[in-house]
Amino acid sequence: MNISVLGAGAWGTAMAISLSAHHQVTLWGRNEAQLAEMAATRINQHYLPDVTLPEALRLSADLDTALAAAELLIVAVPVSALRATLQRIAQRSAPTGVLWLCKGFEAQTSLLPHQVVAQVLPATFSRGVLSGPSFALEVARGLPTALTLGSGDTEFARHTANALHHARLRVYTCHDVIGVEVGGAVKNVLAIAAGIADGLGFGCNARAALITRGLAEISRLGLKLGGKGETLGGLSGAGDLILTCTGNLSRNRQVGLLLAQGMTLPHILEQLGHVAEGVYTVREVHRLAVQLDVDMPICQTVYSILYENIPAATAVEALLSRAPNSEFQ
Repeated sequence: MNISVLGAGAWGTAMAISLSAHHQVTLWGRNEAQLAEMAATRINQHYLPDVTLPEALRLSADLDTALAAAELLIVAVPVSALRATLQRIAQRSAPTGVLWLCKGFEAQTSLLPHQVVAQVLPATFSRGVLSGPSFALEVARGLPTALTLGSGDTEFARHTANALHHARLRVYTCHDVIGVEVGGAVKNVLAIAAGIADGLGFGCNARAALITRGLAEISRLGLKLGGKGETLGGLSGAGDLILTCTGNLSRNRQVGLLLAQGMTLPHILEQLGHVAEGVYTVREVHRLAVQLDVDMPICQTVYSILYENIPAATAVEALLSRAPNSEFQ
């Protein structure tokens, strides 16, 4: 299959590397200087400096070239750039299959990615979301990973999953696009909370409780938005939550660890140098929780730390002081 991956960040590069042994893959990025450096060194120095790009992987800074012969487009840009990228696809590409990898809600609109796609791309484009517990570095290194491909188009989902699936990348299909997307979005907020808890020295018991109660928050919002419980308890929900809350490669968890040290958010983002989606997702999660009357105390605590300037220790103390309640109420 001829595949074009749009977005030369860590995740886009990792997916391009993973698929290039089995398909003709072109990796597109908007930064011409970055792509030229990658072509010369066969390394994505900024995002994956420890991984060599396969010789078979094509690189291009020209979008027309990337779109020209692609049978499948994999959009690997952040949510903030999704709409603009889709608009360029709609203008320049003949109808084809499109997958997106981003996790979050669009700023201001609080739309999930599939809703943005529905607004921008004609119905002639087959579409789906690819998500699940996956660190880019591990995928790029060929370590075993399992993902979920969510799509309302059963035939597209089956055909595409079969094409992408290989020994080190297992791809499962799912009809519940909302559940897949909500799990992928909210887990980043909870990973910030897990980092804060770890940074404050609360221990493994607290982390386990936070992950479990965090999954309850994901489920409450996901069900309210139309997702299904089994999806939220699967790879793209519970699986991704566990990975992001416990793995040291998680940028969102790193944000939490640094917040616990008293570092300011601007300084943290400058130090990371990569996008940590949970920082922006929490604003939309907060907005939706208020609008839909969904109880999400952990996410609310992260919001208060990031955007209401409440010290991490103070906000967490308030969370721990909440009155007891029924676990499944």
